[in-house]
Amino acid sequence: MKNRLEELRRERGMSQEELAAILEVSRQTIGSLENGRYNPSILLAHKIADYFGLTIEDVFLFEHP
Repeated sequence: MKNRLEELRRERGMSQEELAAILEVSRQTIGSLENGRYNPSILLAHKIADYFGLTIEDVFLFEHP
C-alpha cells in the first residue's frame, strides 16, 4: 500500500526518529512504512492520520489489484 508518510513528515521538517517517538514506534517502523514494506495496524494508521490532521485515506493510498 502506498502512502504519503514521508512527504507529510518532511513537510513538517521532522526526522524519522522524531515521528517515531511521537507515535511510540521504532524508527525502523517509520522507515518500513515509508518504503511500503510494512502496512500499519488500523490503530497505528489512526494515530498517524490524527497526528497530521488528515483521514486515513489521505495518508494511505489503497490501490485495487
